[in-house]
Amino acid sequence: MRETGQKTIRIGSGSGFQGDRIEPAVILAAQGNLDYLALECLAERTIALANLRRLQDPGAGYDELLEERLEPLLPLIIKNGTRLITNMGAANPFAAGHAVLRLARKLGLHLKVAVLEGDDVLTLMKPDMPVMESGKRLEAYGELVSANVYLGVEQLLPALETRANVIITGRVADPSLFLAPLLYEFGWALDDWARLGRGTVVGHLLECAGQVTGGYFADPGVKEVPGIAHLGFPFADVNAEGEALLGKVAGTGGLIDARTVKEQLFYEVLDPTAYTTPDVVADFTQVAVEELGGDRVRITRAGGRARTATLKTSVGYRAGWVGEGEMSYAGPNAVARARLAGEIMQERIGDDIPNLRIDLIGMDAAHRTDFGHPHEPYEVRLRVAGATDTRRLAERIGREVEALATNGPAGGGGFRRSVAEKIGIVSVLLDREQVQSTITVLDTSNASQTA
Repeated sequence: MRETGQKTIRIGSGSGFQGDRIEPAVILAAQGNLDYLALECLAERTIALANLRRLQDPGAGYDELLEERLEPLLPLIIKNGTRLITNMGAANPFAAGHAVLRLARKLGLHLKVAVLEGDDVLTLMKPDMPVMESGKRLEAYGELVSANVYLGVEQLLPALETRANVIITGRVADPSLFLAPLLYEFGWALDDWARLGRGTVVGHLLECAGQVTGGYFADPGVKEVPGIAHLGFPFADVNAEGEALLGKVAGTGGLIDARTVKEQLFYEVLDPTAYTTPDVVADFTQVAVEELGGDRVRITRAGGRARTATLKTSVGYRAGWVGEGEMSYAGPNAVARARLAGEIMQERIGDDIPNLRIDLIGMDAAHRTDFGHPHEPYEVRLRVAGATDTRRLAERIGREVEALATNGPAGGGGFRRSVAEKIGIVSVLLDREQVQSTITVLDTSNASQTA
């Protein structure tokens, strides 16, 4: 139940990544009494791969699960008066918007969709731009396939002002999906840094969905999470000062307490004094986390200061190919046989693929260090992988591992191989004044308008 005595906006988190579960979002939309439901489905690599798909098919490039996710959600948000915001537009928000219209017509629903575009800035990339990760010039990375700038609340607000039921974006900073409704509902100024900082903390806590309700937290015997197989996703009741009360739908699995909140608070945070988004430089160091019991946690006292003059831009480039091959060995002496298989691979292809990686999964793959196991495992899996310049050389890795079936140590089986194009990701900074965004409004009556 919401707090009384002041206006609050309830925002639910319906997805934490592209392949997340759909059912928790449906429960939130049906039972959560939400004002807004945000689905965060886009990572840097995800959008680069989406751009590849769009190059192959101009009608593609949006989230491949968009229709599957929204089919159960659209009737619920219309029924309950909830507005949905999502970055499932990926590399093609306009096509995603039309996909939503087609789905709405199929379901017999009348709705309006606002499409935010402008994050595709590939034409603004210059060869001499410095790369944040390496200091090299951008031209050192060869053929570029994508460049997507992180948009924020300034670009999202016009979409909210259309009163659209669904807002589809491409690359928008994750916390901004949750922060924008707060600016819209409470009338916060774009330079109200303290409130923007507090709202950004709320967005950061919600953006990974199940991670704040016990996902990526559970550790049997150490940090128990009840009902984790049916984890509920969180919502936040946020007031006009940006203070929030986190909760989840009663009866769903998982938990929300001070521990889950604190772990998510510092997830992917390099400098808690300066968490930089397109909207604000947030300060997490003064955040107060108050556990109230009953899966309710109050969040207060975050800060913020003026936003930066530049915007981070993720640039995808063609980085060659990755080939993989795997084989399992089981029974007595399994580790020795798997190691012999790895030695064979090194001798046969190591000179041609200098970065060849050979792991015994279950022994040394995660930390790349053999700590000395007190008991030799009864089974182990050999994995051979390498990055190459050509597809043909990448395919050789899998073929060589497959050949171990009759040309290697005894008892190998369960062979698997794969080849995939490798898309590298680097970052550059772009002057925010260079970024121009547009809002296109679509509705089921076939009318559209671009702003």
